[in-house]
Amino acid sequence: MASKLVVIIVFILDLIAVGLAIAAEQRRSVGKVETDREKQYEYCVYGTDIATSYGAGAFVLLFVSQVLIMVASRCFCCGKSLNPGGSRACAIILFLICWVFFLIAEMCLLAASIRNAYHTQYRKMWNVEDPPSCEVIRKGVFAAGAAFTLFTAIVSQFYYVCYSRARDAYQNPSY
Repeated sequence: MASKLVVIIVFILDLIAVGLAIAAEQRRSVGKVETDREKQYEYCVYGTDIATSYGAGAFVLLFVSQVLIMVASRCFCCGKSLNPGGSRACAIILFLICWVFFLIAEMCLLAASIRNAYHTQYRKMWNVEDPPSCEVIRKGVFAAGAAFTLFTAIVSQFYYVCYSRARDAYQNPSY
């Protein structure tokens, strides 16, 4: 039987991570071009930078939940062998899918947080043909991280339950 405590803790961590990633998408930085009083140079003015913290928080919480699931299941490769059958096959497939979704979610959250924290200050201080832009993170990167965090949460829960069934079936054979 799967540990209810592990399932509940991982669910709460993943739910908070999804909420933080959605909040980061809503609060991402927006840059505007401003001109100084003498109109000699242009510079970029950015709004609040809280989205970087939200994204980093979602990154850490998702990482912690993945570590908890992997420790509870002994990362699938360590520990006693599992009972051959449907639960083990399902656990293997879900294990691989869980890691793919986890890596995509972590890359989205990390890249979005780093890019959101980067700010260009002066655009046109010297007579340059092509000044740097006040570019900010593209809309939807934090949202993609939130979506894959949710996918990771769902798949990791199913993985842990299938793993626990296969483990319990091996420890308590039916013959």
